Amino acid sequence: MVIGIVIAALVIIVIAIASIYNGLVKLRNNRENAFANIDVQLKQRYDLVPQLVSSVKGYAAHEKETLEKVIAARNSAMSANTVDEKVAADKALSGALAGLRVTMEAYPELKANQNFLQLQNELSDIENKLAAARRFFNSATKEFNNACEVFPSNIFAGMFGFRRAAMYEVTESRDSLNKAPEVKF
Repeated sequence: MVIGIVIAALVIIVIAIASIYNGLVKLRNNRENAFANIDVQLKQRYDLVPQLVSSVKGYAAHEKETLEKVIAARNSAMSANTVDEKVAADKALSGALAGLRVTMEAYPELKANQNFLQLQNELSDIENKLAAARRFFNSATKEFNNACEVFPSNIFAGMFGFRRAAMYEVTESRDSLNKAPEVKF
């Protein structure tokens, strides 16, 4: 009778350990799949951006000064600290954007160009999908990390080599994020 109880207890323990291990493997694979989805979106973005830039390049080549004013105004707005600086920077940015709108109105072919509009829409769509893929990846990572850190799975996670995984975070410093991206045509 005692041997039967011991055997039953061992079987239950083995099943529990196997269940915890399998759960950790599934969570790790889910996280890896989520990152693969990010790679797909990045590849689409990398393929699309040069096409978009090429479409705009011909129209905006001699409007470089207007684009530079918009970028400079945006940089000033991002670095403004006091209320007065922010108000002045906002006015400068609004003026630069008005100049950009006038410039765009001078190129009705660009605004109406189906290739440009399609590329612009596709890029926006890819950026949205990429953001969603990153959120899904971070959610999968959180689930995996929770499983690696909560009791009792944390005991077995350590035994089987499962470690806390990094979230998908912005790699640039906060200062570089406050700078406008460099636009070159």
